[in-house]
Amino acid sequence: MSKIILEMRNITKEFPGVKALQNVNLKIKEGEIHALCGENGAGKSTLMKVLSGVYPHGSYTGDILFNGNVCKFKDIKQSEELGIVIIHQELALIPYLSIAENIFLGNEQAKNGIINWNETVIRTRELLKKVGLNESPNTKTANLGVGKQQLTEIAKALSKNVKLLILDEPTAALNEHDSENLLNLLLELKKQGMSAIIISHKLNEISKVADSITILRDGQTVETLDMKKDKISEDRIIKGMVGRELTNRYPKREAKIGNTIFEVKNWNVFHPLHTNQKSIDNVNFHIRKGEIVGIAGLMGAGRTELAMSIFGKSYGKKITGQIYKDNKEIHLNNVSQAIEHGIAYVSEDRKGNGLILMDDIKQNITLASLNK
Repeated sequence: MSKIILEMRNITKEFPGVKALQNVNLKIKEGEIHALCGENGAGKSTLMKVLSGVYPHGSYTGDILFNGNVCKFKDIKQSEELGIVIIHQELALIPYLSIAENIFLGNEQAKNGIINWNETVIRTRELLKKVGLNESPNTKTANLGVGKQQLTEIAKALSKNVKLLILDEPTAALNEHDSENLLNLLLELKKQGMSAIIISHKLNEISKVADSITILRDGQTVETLDMKKDKISEDRIIKGMVGRELTNRYPKREAKIGNTIFEVKNWNVFHPLHTNQKSIDNVNFHIRKGEIVGIAGLMGAGRTELAMSIFGKSYGKKITGQIYKDNKEIHLNNVSQAIEHGIAYVSEDRKGNGLILMDDIKQNITLASLNK
């Protein structure tokens, strides 16, 4: 029987007016990958923040036992000292520092206050080799793709002698190839004896790597499923998450489609820095009243660049083409003009482009619609 490395007993966490967690129980065995599933708002990330010390002891009730010892973490540093490391969904790397600087930030290879850069680079190379990232330790993090940044985060966790790695939606922003690499790395680390908790909505990925699954619903533990003993289907997991059988996952809809209200013709956009590189090449599409149009493509195909360039030329140089609204050509040379024509853009980068984090909700909601 495998040793229990982590046990969370009767964890209850409240925010003003909301009970986010209610008597949640979780057990993690040594050397296993344990998945945490649930709908948005089920309490998965909150539970992991309790475990990692983001929400300190005293702000919740219940007990955390790690290797049989009761833990009362005051902050993340205390949990990391025991080998519990969390990688959040929103990556926490500093873009203008190198890979080596990011990996050892706050954990510097220093003596008497002086950083040993040779040792830093040597250790970084070892860690990058371990996670399968073929990059120079001196590469700026801003020059890495999201998949490589995710591997850098894991290398950073490994530098802290991690025993239990928590990954919150690790593949949410990755393409299929990068997701596959990350999952294979997780399985390799498991072979080396590391335990992991993975939060994910991608049930096919959970089925591939997880040994056990704990399902949360409305801040409470529903059940824990053993993937080795039972054949657990995706429908079985979904039933636990939503509380009922999903017999008609994609119900038919009747849409009342009207005339064309928005059209983009012969749209061309060049890269803002590499002005000889074409990002969007002669794109055409139209949208009719009452219609939802999906724009699909792999990461890097130009989906975001297309949307931003249409929204008041927020992206790109040497933009050419025509935009029609209600069969009349309109010119959207800046964001204000786009907003005036009733066009809104919700960014995929909530922190960078979507919100001003130091402002309150009222400021953020009204900012785009305030008159001069």
